[in-house]
Amino acid sequence: MFYEGEAVDSGAVGVLVGGEGVLGTVVSQGCRPIGPNMTVTKAEGNLLMELAGTNAYEKLEELVDSLSDEDRALAVQGLHVGIAMDEYAEHHEQGDFLIRALSGVDPEMGALAVGDMVEVGQTVRFQVRDAGTADEDLARRLADFGAEHEVGAGLLFSCNGRGEALFPQADHDVLAVRRILGVEAVAGFFAAGEIGPVSGVNHVHGFTACLLAFAD
Repeated sequence: MFYEGEAVDSGAVGVLVGGEGVLGTVVSQGCRPIGPNMTVTKAEGNLLMELAGTNAYEKLEELVDSLSDEDRALAVQGLHVGIAMDEYAEHHEQGDFLIRALSGVDPEMGALAVGDMVEVGQTVRFQVRDAGTADEDLARRLADFGAEHEVGAGLLFSCNGRGEALFPQADHDVLAVRRILGVEAVAGFFAAGEIGPVSGVNHVHGFTACLLAFAD
């Protein structure tokens, strides 16, 4: 990186975009919930210790044993944990959770390591991701946004875990934006971490497609 004519080995570059032409954002996390919603009854930092009063690792084993062969295969490939964003909601379904990776397990402690801080009293639900789920989630969110806004252009930032790593073609996400919103002017890039709002609060994500939409 370069700053005032000097090379530097750390820092950040940001662009602030605002004004009446900015319509809003679409964040597709592309996960599908499995198993029941559970209340965190014991946690330490990013470690889930107890879920619904039971050893968290045992809860995970129970869940995996109850899954269909298809969902069990997806869970083996990469299981995620959804953290409910609104504890006052009567129901928590797909899209109501901040998705975080299940980064490790400790059978002896009975703990699950999650890629974020968790607190006692929060509602969580295990999640899986596959190409079909990610495609449906993105399409639904774009359609909902397009029903409320007339989009003229967009900036799209997709995780490098998507593209050909998840779909049959690398440009799946940009083609979805063009097709569903009816726009040709879409720019952006693949990223190793995307920033976008869930329930009105910005978070750093993984495996998402984040769109910033502009008026015509």
